[in-house]
Amino acid sequence: MGDMLPTVRVAAIQAAPVFLDREATTEKAVRLLREAGAGGAKLVGFPEGFIPGHPLWYHFLSASSARSRQLATQLFLNSVEVSSPTTDQLCQAARDAGVYAVIGFCERMPGKTGTMYNSQLFLSPGGEIIGKRQKIMPTGGERLVHTLGSGDGLRPVETEFGPVSGLICGENSNPLAVFALQAMGTRIHIASWPSHFSETQPMLDAIEISTRALAYQGGIFVINAVGLVSEEMIEVLAVTEEDRRFLKRRQQESGGASIVGPRGRFVAGPMGPGEGILYGDLNLNEIVTRKIIQDFAGHYNRPDLFTLTLNTNSPSLFRTQGPSPRVLQEEGPNEQGRPEGQNPPSAKPPGRSESH
Repeated sequence: MGDMLPTVRVAAIQAAPVFLDREATTEKAVRLLREAGAGGAKLVGFPEGFIPGHPLWYHFLSASSARSRQLATQLFLNSVEVSSPTTDQLCQAARDAGVYAVIGFCERMPGKTGTMYNSQLFLSPGGEIIGKRQKIMPTGGERLVHTLGSGDGLRPVETEFGPVSGLICGENSNPLAVFALQAMGTRIHIASWPSHFSETQPMLDAIEISTRALAYQGGIFVINAVGLVSEEMIEVLAVTEEDRRFLKRRQQESGGASIVGPRGRFVAGPMGPGEGILYGDLNLNEIVTRKIIQDFAGHYNRPDLFTLTLNTNSPSLFRTQGPSPRVLQEEGPNEQGRPEGQNPPSAKPPGRSESH
């Protein structure tokens, strides 16, 4: 009879946050997880920066304006540490719903007062954090509040239906990041998107073009989870009437949540404007059918000609220097009668340092 891959029901969330309110948006995420689980989903994808919201004001407000600084401060004060009561609540919700989840959130470094990342959190049906990754290069105005992410989280997580990966917004167009995940065997990919781009950048086109190509080239399924602009967000963000008109246009032209198959065709969606959960049943055997013809992470490539190196070291901002513990031990008092301060032949002279 041979092997058969399973069919998996997945869900793409299309929703707005309770803008810059961590606790209220977390409660909303919990409700959406439970609803998706009740709908039979085993894997749920959320938009970019869903908790507590995305810094979209840089599309129309001056970066140095007082209002932009106020909003950036609120973003930090409502950002999420890993681990924290917020992540505990999300883990419990994933466990209650019996789902894997990939949730976009604004992450802050524990104990720091200013550094944030644009991140995705991977949760298991057992209520555990099984992965976390940071957007490797913030896009446009995001760089004013989000710093560069490291490569240590750029890998799929394991599930009973195969590896699951994620990228955020413009990363889904990065051929090197995409190939790294393909080379690690991803089968289902979560693409997290914001509510909109700038006036001259149509986001719906970007979602469709980049992720249909991603799905086709990788021979994988892609879940596009998309944010929205709510009326509450317009009231909070609009400083001028022109701001209001811009946000209204983005609201009317929003949507685009979709699920794409390995041949680049839509399995479900795209959704139009409005909040909702988009479901799709993925027959993972379609991946095999596609990759038999072209597997760019396997038989349809030339590793003798092309290779990709991924640095997965987590960077450190500082290192300590000081006397070697080994030297201190060897220079301890009353060591075989040697005078204090005299080094044995094998020891390093005082003042030398080692990096940590």
